[in-house]
Amino acid sequence: MKDRFNLYRFASPATFYPLAGSLIPYFVAVSVVFGLAGLYLGMLVAPTDFQQGEGYRIIFIHVPASWMSMFIYLVMAFWAAIGLAFNTRLSGMMAQALAPTGALMAFLSLWTGALWGKPMWGAWWVWDARLTSELILLFLYIGYMALTAAIDDTRRADKAGGLLLLVGVVNVPIIYFSVKWWNTLHQGSSVNLTKSSMAETMLWGMLLMAMCFWMYSIAIALIRARTIMLERERHTDWARAVIAGAHE
Repeated sequence: MKDRFNLYRFASPATFYPLAGSLIPYFVAVSVVFGLAGLYLGMLVAPTDFQQGEGYRIIFIHVPASWMSMFIYLVMAFWAAIGLAFNTRLSGMMAQALAPTGALMAFLSLWTGALWGKPMWGAWWVWDARLTSELILLFLYIGYMALTAAIDDTRRADKAGGLLLLVGVVNVPIIYFSVKWWNTLHQGSSVNLTKSSMAETMLWGMLLMAMCFWMYSIAIALIRARTIMLERERHTDWARAVIAGAHE
């Protein structure tokens, strides 16, 4: 019984691979449900903003993407720290699997921010503290992917990428607190742990979309991680068996 609930056994790619495969359909299904509910509330039920009109509805994509771009980087830094501390193979694989989704979320944050900023500020881009630090986050994702891809030895690539992730993690609190630390054009947070200045339907729409993005990120990271595992572990018996079974 104790061995059944030992989470450390899932640090092995051979054990984690089937677990990830069994979890993926559930995360995909939950992501679709949350996404449909969030879009319905955000686009059809939530009231028109008295200052920004209908244009504000882009927040139901922009804000969850911004949250996820920061959260995914923190998760990658966590995996990097685990990998550097315990030399686990799975840590580097998970960090590598998360990177493209994190970059996508950072890009969505910047792109939707530009679409929102044009009618609000009269410009597609300004060198605002939050926008600039979010752009740096996108560059960190791209830099991590480029660095790990440039090193043939996967262990060395994981260590080099992990160091970059840990150094760059300082940028995440800068993004989050930039509107408090500096006088910027970007509006402050409308949501915190104790209260919200938004209408209830707006808040629930945003939270549902955030959960949709979260579940999507987990699902796509697990799909990508399984591919990376087979690529890196192709010399092992379990990976050969999986690959052989896929070709039958």
